Amino acid sequence: MTDSAYPPISDQLADLDAAQEEGRRKMDWAAQHMPILEHVREEFVADKPFDGERIAMAMHVEAKTAILVETLAEGGAEVAVTGCNPLSTHDDVSAALDTHENITSYAKRGVDDEEYYDAIEAVIAHEPTITVDDGMDLVAAIHEDYPELIDGIIGGAEETTTGVHRLRAMDDDGALDYPVFAVNDTPMKRLFDNVHGTGESSLASIAMTTNLSWASKNVVVSGFGYCGKGVAKKAAGQNANVIVTEVEPRRALEAHMEGYDVMPMAEAAEVGDVFLTTTGNRDVIVREHFEKMQDGVLLANAGHFDIEIDLEALDDLAVDRYEARDGVEAYELEDGRRLNVVAEGRLVNLAAPVSLGHPVEVMDQSFGVQAACVRELVENGAAYDAGVHDVPDELDKEIAEIKLEAEGVAFDSLTETQREYMGSWDHGT
Repeated sequence: MTDSAYPPISDQLADLDAAQEEGRRKMDWAAQHMPILEHVREEFVADKPFDGERIAMAMHVEAKTAILVETLAEGGAEVAVTGCNPLSTHDDVSAALDTHENITSYAKRGVDDEEYYDAIEAVIAHEPTITVDDGMDLVAAIHEDYPELIDGIIGGAEETTTGVHRLRAMDDDGALDYPVFAVNDTPMKRLFDNVHGTGESSLASIAMTTNLSWASKNVVVSGFGYCGKGVAKKAAGQNANVIVTEVEPRRALEAHMEGYDVMPMAEAAEVGDVFLTTTGNRDVIVREHFEKMQDGVLLANAGHFDIEIDLEALDDLAVDRYEARDGVEAYELEDGRRLNVVAEGRLVNLAAPVSLGHPVEVMDQSFGVQAACVRELVENGAAYDAGVHDVPDELDKEIAEIKLEAEGVAFDSLTETQREYMGSWDHGT
């Protein structure tokens, strides 16, 4: 292990015992509703597949993530973990993790940019053999600042859309020097975590933070990928009028045929009551849009980074800024209009004061895939060249089967005749 001056969370909290107790209480609740990771943990405890491995993680450190971290540690790994967003860590959960003999947690809520990257460097100082990332900051830091460690890294796994986008760009440039599984792109992630998780948790966080209703509001959803589809579906289910903005013609057409209004942001800006960005890109809502918005609108982001809403431009337009509610900052414009930004434009389902992230059951599925990917790297890492890799379909199906069994749901399987038919080409009309 190389030297790092950045301290673990246990060295940063005043009332450590109370924090650890509360963090463990949150984790125990989550664990009750995570049958996939319970199943996987039992296997890992019995087999110890990760003995001798050092796993570096940059994730949203809260109760559900903590169950994944402990599951990997129970499999024999030494795990070092930090946050992947300055406002998503639960300090008590981070402290509870740090009590485990195989886990060192550096995650702390509310750190500034310098502390955020210091904590990532502290994780890297453990000289990982495997990385597990949410947003790709960890992978990027290793490649930029610690390339000498890459030869010792078997591979990694990436959780989120934004991180996979960054990884693919890096891979296209020939700059990604070890294999990374695109966990975000599996059916078990996209169909459940992105759709149901983002939809439910984003809307719940905004509602709890603002104490406002969705019914009858014009909700502008920017981006109609899996996350945007989930937000639109859940908002419509709460009797909102949904408007979708898109840059991709097929997704715009899909939203139109789903029954949503589709229009450019320049038009939506004039009629929207709530704006929720889900694109993974930057500058989605900018100055020209702010200038058209109605008094009292809510601006929130469900993408990974806080660059989808151009807050610098909004700040330039504002003559006053004040905290309207805990987690809501009002920007008052010269003509008296107030545009309200939720959670500083950061990931609203994790960074708002009362946010709890995705529902527990949803994250059990995504983290089950993560755990299976780490196991695959240890067992078959040599089979994967440097670059971005799809998660093997059999691993994704394995997690689905564990979940179905836990839910008591039976399903059919192909007969031999059907299997032969599907695998042949010579059955004509």
